[in-house]
Amino acid sequence: MTLEIITSDSLAPFRHGFFTRRGGASSGIFSGLNCGPGSSDQAEIVAINRARVAQAMEVPAAALATVHQVHSPTVLTVTAPPTDPRPKADAMVTATPGIAIAVLTADCQPVLLADAEAGVIGAAHAGWRGARDGVLEATVNAMLALGASRDGLKAVIGPSISQRAYEVGPEFFEDFIAEDHTNTRFFAGGNGDRMHFDLPAYGLHRLREAGVQAEWTRHCTYSDPERFYSYRRTTHAGEADYGRLISAIRL
Repeated sequence: MTLEIITSDSLAPFRHGFFTRRGGASSGIFSGLNCGPGSSDQAEIVAINRARVAQAMEVPAAALATVHQVHSPTVLTVTAPPTDPRPKADAMVTATPGIAIAVLTADCQPVLLADAEAGVIGAAHAGWRGARDGVLEATVNAMLALGASRDGLKAVIGPSISQRAYEVGPEFFEDFIAEDHTNTRFFAGGNGDRMHFDLPAYGLHRLREAGVQAEWTRHCTYSDPERFYSYRRTTHAGEADYGRLISAIRL
């Protein structure tokens, strides 16, 4: 099956893509393009999937750069693909041609960024914790340090869990409101004391407050099992594990 790659005109002319699960070699609960070496999928199958992504990005498999994601605000500036063991970080930036920087997600926000004029790109994994702790702003700042400008920067949030599928408890709500009372705008009422959190809207807000033009592709990972992996959907289904989507960009 052919790979399915979601792109955005905002990131042109750079080769990039938010890859769906279609076109991969994995089977069973991982069926499709599982690119997560941290999953319990067969390592050789994950390697095949990642090689297919590298080919689509027109780089050698070794030039598809990922990190050990830990829901942090840590950003790595790369001039060569990290080698194993991969450093712990949740974003990468580069101005070096020939490297495809990529993040893995399964409900969290994959964010690809670019300044076409400056020739600087970035990729960030932004769940609620990383976004709240500043990974998006840290990625922007790291790109500025490489010569990007706020006016030239554009960011695209890829497939993520949507508000209607993201139910949270009162403690989650209270923590966000304690940080900034205006964060109430990202919550809607649910059943009982439950709320629904709008992760993509929160990500867009943080990016725009940082002076970056930003958009969301408006794909919900939870609601489309044929195309996307979802940690939350897997949890609700009682499955043992889940695949990871990959999103990549290169100069």
